[in-house]
Amino acid sequence: MKIGKQAIWDVAYLLGALVLLWAVNSMWHEARTVEVVPYSEIEQALEANRVERVVVTDREIRAYLKAPNADEKRVLTANRVEPDVAAWLSRFKVPFTRDFSSGWLQQILGWVLPALMFFGVWYFMIRGIGARQGMPGLTSIGKSHAKVMMEKSTGVTFADVAGVDEAKEELREVVDFLKDPGRYGRLGARIPKGVLLVGPPGTGKTLLARALAGEAGVTFLSTNGAEFVEMFVGVGAARVRDLFETARGSAPAIIFIDELDALGRARGAYGLGGHDEKEQTLNQLLVEMDGFDPSVGVIILAATNRPEILDPALLRAGRFDRQVLVDRPDIKGRLEVLKVHVRKVKLDADADLSKIAAMTAGFAGADLANLVNEAALLATRRGAEAVSFSDLTAAIERIVAGLEKKTRLLNPRERETVATHEMGHALVAMALPGTDPVQKVSVIPRGISALGYTIQRPTEDRFLLGRDELLSRMAVLLGGRAAEMLAFGKPSTGAADDLAKATDMARALVTHYGMDETLGLVAYEEERRVYLPGSPEAAAPRRYSEQTAREIDCAVRTLVRSAFETATGVLTRHRALLERGARTLLAKESLGEAELAELKASLTAPG
Repeated sequence: MKIGKQAIWDVAYLLGALVLLWAVNSMWHEARTVEVVPYSEIEQALEANRVERVVVTDREIRAYLKAPNADEKRVLTANRVEPDVAAWLSRFKVPFTRDFSSGWLQQILGWVLPALMFFGVWYFMIRGIGARQGMPGLTSIGKSHAKVMMEKSTGVTFADVAGVDEAKEELREVVDFLKDPGRYGRLGARIPKGVLLVGPPGTGKTLLARALAGEAGVTFLSTNGAEFVEMFVGVGAARVRDLFETARGSAPAIIFIDELDALGRARGAYGLGGHDEKEQTLNQLLVEMDGFDPSVGVIILAATNRPEILDPALLRAGRFDRQVLVDRPDIKGRLEVLKVHVRKVKLDADADLSKIAAMTAGFAGADLANLVNEAALLATRRGAEAVSFSDLTAAIERIVAGLEKKTRLLNPRERETVATHEMGHALVAMALPGTDPVQKVSVIPRGISALGYTIQRPTEDRFLLGRDELLSRMAVLLGGRAAEMLAFGKPSTGAADDLAKATDMARALVTHYGMDETLGLVAYEEERRVYLPGSPEAAAPRRYSEQTAREIDCAVRTLVRSAFETATGVLTRHRALLERGARTLLAKESLGEAELAELKASLTAPG
């Protein structure tokens, strides 16, 4: 049995309350300054006229002294032994009263009231904090944690989502069904029970779900796959049942489960021990998706960036009937996304968003939102009235290459090596066909390990590349190492990342695309669509012999060597331009498009 955070809070609070209750009760008794004495001592105090008043109960007598000594308590108490107390006290002419309720009233004041006080604090304060932090109490462990929102609560419509037009069209059909279910039933069609949004992180899957709820104007129950399993065995299945019951009671409604992979991972993939609870939860979800009728107006929407690990039973027809790809936007989509995010940003006249869209190939929607925000922060920092094109390009450099490390000082030899390395990349990219134009070259360190960088700007989105273009891109990657070898006669560690990328490209050329003549038209490795490349599931088993593996290694080595020789040949022909460009880069630290255009003119000039 798992122990949740709320149970730990409850036990800790109970122990603390008991300690405080004991302390309060002790202080209460001390505050009375009572001293238990023999009955005769009270009688002596009465005879000495030191008693101010007397209180008589069924079991004791309490004498309140007029002026106690320094080492004496204010109240003296003794067990009652005098049968006729009234006659006895009248001899001393001291006021006295009788208290019938002091015994049980003392118990209430000393223990019950503080206990009630601590319970009230625990119920209204601690439980509230636990609920806000996602830690339910014992009475609600089987309840669903889904947030229920209506149209006005989401505040998002399809107008706020850009760059994923195909996905929006798929979801508009769901909106139309929820608004007019009779139209689809007229010809016997039924709406899909479930819609699964798949795609890389940051592409807007959750935003699409919220926009769907905003457009449909129906109850929107939003939850997360990780919220179904928390404390005890069977809790996840109970929460799944409660979620679907809530949706049926609020129909028409949309159930949205974000990060479905936390709940729907393939059964048997958890290893040994600790997996029964997750599998029971998944089984209950499968049963619920089979058991409800879509005609009642309940649609399940889920999102994941790891579809390759989901249980096949979850993806079959009748459960998640439709899978909608929410991919990274193309150049047109990036322009639309930028227009959405600059609505609240004041742009300068020179801020050409179409150029920014061309420079941000591979950016997801979240990356573009971050780009606009970074540009606005840079403009604010320099006291500008509007965000300029230079702010946007600086934000791209910051996202791609990292933060400038102006305090990272390189010695002159290292600066010269970095300048030569980066100029080698730039000149090879300018000289070879099929490469992207160079936008900027810099020797200012950025990020964790980048001592310099060369940024190329694609002019268009490319979906197909030829063998010559791939080889040219490999030559650009190896241009830095080739420049170092020409200028200094020995390599440095600065080309480590370039070598890794070139090697990966060469291996893909051989094993995926069948572009090596010796190995033939065979795909030796399966190219899997994995949106989180670092996941263990991205690795596929090898399906070829040791002899073939050796031939693949030899082919990869040959391709990389050929690309390096190509880069070396380009730089050897333009050795003087390489040295001049490196000196200019050292002097200016960064070269923009104007300076690079001059270098390219010299590169292509006859002679």
